[in-house]
Amino acid sequence: MEEELDEKKEDSYEESAVAAEGVKTEKFRVDKQKVIGYVKRYAFLIVGLIIMSFGVAFSKKAALGSSPISSIPFVLEPITNGALKIGIATTIVNTLIVLLQIIILRKKFKWINLLQIPVCAVFGYLCQFAEWCITDIYLNAYWQQWLICITGIILVALGVSAEVTANVMTLAGEGLTLALCQVQSKIKFGYMKVIVDATLVSLAVALSFIFLHRLYFESVREGTAAAAICVGLLAKQFNRFMKPLGEKIFGHK
Repeated sequence: MEEELDEKKEDSYEESAVAAEGVKTEKFRVDKQKVIGYVKRYAFLIVGLIIMSFGVAFSKKAALGSSPISSIPFVLEPITNGALKIGIATTIVNTLIVLLQIIILRKKFKWINLLQIPVCAVFGYLCQFAEWCITDIYLNAYWQQWLICITGIILVALGVSAEVTANVMTLAGEGLTLALCQVQSKIKFGYMKVIVDATLVSLAVALSFIFLHRLYFESVREGTAAAAICVGLLAKQFNRFMKPLGEKIFGHK
């Protein structure tokens, strides 16, 4: 009788051990899937930033005005007589945009989004690299400038779509757009992007006239207006295939 009880206890211990081992194995699989998922998402984000950096480089090469997110930093440099270089000005503006997100979202703001600031710094280096890659492109006609400008707009929109699809970290401009979408859920991302870009360009124009008493053409021109209107709308169209592609790569919605 005692031997039968001992055998039952041993069987019970073995079953418990097997069950515990199964739980550990399942947990390990889940954790491994999460890690792989995040790696894929960050890789997707980096690809998006690279695409976007080439879009910015092409826009600058076109010499028809900077991109909307860069319009204010471009104006700040001549306003401060070169004291604020484009890199420092960009960091300051992006930091202010992140602070604006905190004001808009309040308790809903996720503090990990402060990483937008170093991400923007990395993006700045990528833009410099992209600019170096297209150094040998020379433009001799106005229509060539527009061709390069349109290429830049398309690449920026594609990069924005990939950045949002990755859903791990965004640049400050897209972070502001997403924050506004949270409080104004009826307005879709593409349309909100147009509103944000148009507002940034308007501020750049206002600063230019207030402090320089003229329009600073290196910052704001017809290409800037085209980017402000088209990037958000194109990003909205790219999302139609970018989101399903992301779900396929990441393995789940």
